[in-house]
Amino acid sequence: MIKKLPNTPSEKFTIFQKMMAWSVHLLTASGLVAGFMAILAINDLAWRGAMLWLVVALVIDGIDGTFARIFRVQEVLPEMNGKTMDYIIDFATYAIIPAYFFHQAGLVEAPFNLPCTILILLVSALYYSKEGMVSEDYYFVGFPVMWNMVIFYLYFVFDFSSFANVLLVIFFAILHFVPIKFVYPSRVKHFRRLTLAVTTILIVDLGVILFYHPEKYFWLSMVAILAAVYYGVLAVYNTWWED
Repeated sequence: MIKKLPNTPSEKFTIFQKMMAWSVHLLTASGLVAGFMAILAINDLAWRGAMLWLVVALVIDGIDGTFARIFRVQEVLPEMNGKTMDYIIDFATYAIIPAYFFHQAGLVEAPFNLPCTILILLVSALYYSKEGMVSEDYYFVGFPVMWNMVIFYLYFVFDFSSFANVLLVIFFAILHFVPIKFVYPSRVKHFRRLTLAVTTILIVDLGVILFYHPEKYFWLSMVAILAAVYYGVLAVYNTWWED
């Protein structure tokens, strides 16, 4: 028996919705492809290419949730769990692959290189496992697992010593479990336009920094540093002064 194709406008719209919903899931899944490309680049010691792929994964993660809400993916494809997929890919591109980058790039000298790498992985796993990782008002509670950005700053922006990098890794590892509310850029309510503008400027700045690497320009580094300061100040405000 040949199944009749849908004729009514509502049935056609349902097919369109499913196509768009599957497209959003594929967009999310492509973040894992970007992560794999980063691994290949790390193996070739192509640090700029590796970080470029990690930035691509970051951009994908930043926009897929918005598309998921626009196309009501959870309603259209209830049998698919987009959050689970997102968590898996985020853990790979925000923790595992950046830790591999950190280890292979030698940002910390022996004998502390491997212990710092292990610390990054352990605290990331613990953070992802805790209840209330994201608050009801859509803030990350504790420093989110964004080791990709930590590694970016350590390798492409700053020129700290090995010992200073060890201290910074320990600092951010502890900050995972300090109840400070860090902004979730795509879901933020307060200062939404400003935060999205800063985030957009930062992403562009990261791309330009990678383009000029290994040359470092003061103004590009300052843009990245000021953006980081903005997120830090906003975290303090969200935690202690927001009404």
